[in-house]
Amino acid sequence: MTREDAVQRLCEIYQSTFDVQLCGEDELPLAAQMDFYAYSSKYVLSKKAKLWEANSFEYVYLFSVPHLTKEIYDACEKLAYDKGMARVKPGPNHMYTYITALFVCDSCDEEARKALKRCKLYKSFRMSYWGWMDFHTALAVLSEESVSTNRSGHSAAQVLNRGLFHKQKKKLFRKERAL
Repeated sequence: MTREDAVQRLCEIYQSTFDVQLCGEDELPLAAQMDFYAYSSKYVLSKKAKLWEANSFEYVYLFSVPHLTKEIYDACEKLAYDKGMARVKPGPNHMYTYITALFVCDSCDEEARKALKRCKLYKSFRMSYWGWMDFHTALAVLSEESVSTNRSGHSAAQVLNRGLFHKQKKKLFRKERAL
């Protein structure tokens, strides 16, 4: 699988629930930006009598890099963090915002992988009364068929594993299983 195929496959997967915007050549290594917004509320008898209201956001930035180095990783992490934080609007109805940086590469330096795993960016707004922001990172190395994440990026790892490296198991008939 090539990086372009992997980017296209991930965009197709995220397209069912996210707003996907492919980026141009001038924004490389950023390949796509995906946005998710959820609003939920609870009311009694009438919509005017609200008990609570919550807004949730997730911003995913997909980077396609031939060989990931620590310098490239640091620049992409800063870009995703800055773009995501510029869109965060904390308030009494803000519950959480997840900013996710996904990396698809052919090969990777060990220093970049360690920096990705050690990434701990979290911010609470007004002691979490106005919500919080958590930064997720995930890396898919296509040549190794491996996925690495930071501590909060396990949901992104599931998407990468199932979307890129999932091998369809062949269903065997009863006679074939007995052999």
